[in-house]
Amino acid sequence: MERIIEEIREDLSRRIAVAADRLADRTLTEDPAYAALLGRAELRERIHHDLRQAVEGLVHTSRGLPVELADARAVGALRAEQGLPLASVLRTYRRGGRLLWQSMTESVTAHDRAALPRLLPGAAALWDVLDRTTDAMTESYRRTEAAHGDRDRERRAALLDVLLDGADGADGASSVAGGAADGAAAPAAEAAARLGLPERGRFTVVVLAPDASGNPVAPLTPVPPAGGTGAAAAPRVLWRTRADGEIGLVELGHHPLESVRELLAPLGVRAGVGPVVAAPAELARAHRLAALALRTSPGSEGPRTALLDERLPAALIAAQPELAGRLCQVVLGPVLALPAADRRTLLTTLGTWLACQGSTTDAAQRLYCHRNTVSNRLRRLEQLTGRSLSDPRHVVELALAHAAVLQRVGAEPATRPAAPDPRASRTPGGTARRSPRRPA
Repeated sequence: MERIIEEIREDLSRRIAVAADRLADRTLTEDPAYAALLGRAELRERIHHDLRQAVEGLVHTSRGLPVELADARAVGALRAEQGLPLASVLRTYRRGGRLLWQSMTESVTAHDRAALPRLLPGAAALWDVLDRTTDAMTESYRRTEAAHGDRDRERRAALLDVLLDGADGADGASSVAGGAADGAAAPAAEAAARLGLPERGRFTVVVLAPDASGNPVAPLTPVPPAGGTGAAAAPRVLWRTRADGEIGLVELGHHPLESVRELLAPLGVRAGVGPVVAAPAELARAHRLAALALRTSPGSEGPRTALLDERLPAALIAAQPELAGRLCQVVLGPVLALPAADRRTLLTTLGTWLACQGSTTDAAQRLYCHRNTVSNRLRRLEQLTGRSLSDPRHVVELALAHAAVLQRVGAEPATRPAAPDPRASRTPGGTARRSPRRPA
């Protein structure tokens, strides 16, 4: 093989130069990725060099020497850094291999047609050289692409952290109601720009709870809202994965905040959604409030996604755990001191009555019992707590205390307080003991 190549080397060199011209022109005409990245002279020189390298690789193989692959690896790394699709690179490599074989057969034919049979054994050797070269290039491309992707993900995660944590991100005790620090505006604006977010708009933050095993839940591609026409119809979500769950920065655009529920529904996990904010510098506050909203999200029952603005009373309870515990003790202490079955019955009845907006009839339907049964249970609750369900102030206390119980011990209260406050069982003066009625 080495001998026949030496015999045709001069003519083969001319034909390879022509093949490089043809392949460069075809590639730039048919492949927009190459056309956008490389000029004709640069591409033609690269192709010409690769074709000559393949011939030298064939000579080395015929001598029992290894094929030199460093150049192919360098090309793979370079093309990955440039962002040229691997499919485009492989297509050019395959076309180059076919043109090289065509050039060799034409050169041998022009030199000595009778020598063509001597070339045929070299076909397998040539394709082996081309395969090794292509494999080396591909491996280097993918390795570089993976490393580049890791760097991009790390950079993106750092930019999201700037927005989600803000200047005081390390201080989780900062007020959840406070605005973003003035010093955070500049870094937030820069991070938002690098992430392709506008300076002003409509944003919110979503916090997902880990799954039952404590592992983060990998976010799915959001499903467009009903009536949408594809991914472009849905709000854009940038996910940040952390050890304790996922955080989503949502660019709402013109979509209502409620559309986030539809985006999160396929995930099937508990989630908290913060308020709508207008600037990237306010996203740290939205993040803190979304985490607070998640703490108010129901467990196995009820909606899985909690919008902060719909659960403000429960959020107040979650934000002040010490006061929430005291509220449970003072308002519902005697109820919590009951045996588990009685306690569960009264708290479930109270929660259902509140959910039914004070309608004893509707609560009875939901609880599958007679209206009088609900009235009797509520009357007993009034007696135990010393609070009247016809007094709006007492209803507020009971509703907040009930929310605090759910957040402390889950949907099914199972703990008993050490010692209820004796004052909690007293009936305030003037309190009427009558069954709750639905407001007219």
